[in-house]
Amino acid sequence: MENTKTTVLVTGGTGFLGVHTVLQLLQQGYEVRTTLRSLSKKDSIIKALEEGGISDFSKLAFFETDLTNDNNWDKAVKGCDYVFHVASPFPAQDPKDENELIIPARDGALRVLKAARDAGVKRVVLTSSFAAVGYSINKENYVFTENDWTDLNTELPAYIKSKTVAEKASWEFIEKEGSGLELSVINPVGIFGPAIGGITSASLDIAVSGILNGNLEYTPTFTMGVVDVRDVADIHLKAMLSPEASGERFIATAEGVMSFYDVAELFKKERPQYTSHIKKLEPIGKEFYKEVSNKKAKTVLHWNPRSREEALLASADSVMAHL
Repeated sequence: MENTKTTVLVTGGTGFLGVHTVLQLLQQGYEVRTTLRSLSKKDSIIKALEEGGISDFSKLAFFETDLTNDNNWDKAVKGCDYVFHVASPFPAQDPKDENELIIPARDGALRVLKAARDAGVKRVVLTSSFAAVGYSINKENYVFTENDWTDLNTELPAYIKSKTVAEKASWEFIEKEGSGLELSVINPVGIFGPAIGGITSASLDIAVSGILNGNLEYTPTFTMGVVDVRDVADIHLKAMLSPEASGERFIATAEGVMSFYDVAELFKKERPQYTSHIKKLEPIGKEFYKEVSNKKAKTVLHWNPRSREEALLASADSVMAHL
């Protein structure tokens, strides 16, 4: 394989996106390292990768690190060509003090960037979020692009603020102290798709499991962009390799947006065997659609994502398979 000499570090390999990213890198022949807060979690990654079809783990190494301190980061990045900084705290609910999220997200990103710079890494691909793009403008028919930023001077939930602060701090670091380290940023919308090894995500648990469990009485009025986890892993690899991706951010989304009501209707139509017990969901209030453009990722990176329906049905199938 052509990639045998290239070493890539993925932070947060126990996460939904992290494990899919490790899987694709291994499938393509890279030497892969991943960081975990505790090496005791290693088996959950191996189990998920086995489910994804990996049988040879000779190209995978694990490092115990924590985004809140410097231990082991120098070892984890030493000799790496690229770093994917995927790990980030995502809470089930907003913490009482927003700094519990904001400080580890920001300082963790800076810790990874500094270690990468000091180790002579070529490029870091940072997983930010649409949270850093689209939460300050509420105009009808506005189409969000990579030029938009969430305004930190508006009232924001802690998670959205943490992603915005961390991404802004990362760009500032590269500009002032990067010493030639390249940065590309991926801003995914809600990430869905197949869970491997039972490793899910907050959006999958809330939207897919919540609907399939029949726990939702009514549906929230906001709409969300949808993207398949396999495509988010793929766009990270494309951003790593594309010369044009340095210094750029890319929104990762399938075409169009959906409400929870739309998701429930999709499941009823396409997976009736899962949905016979679901109450009729009532959408409440007027749907507010946020339009999001994926044109830049398609044009610059030649990225071609699956449809939102395919991503959501893959989520539903894997949730039902793991019950």
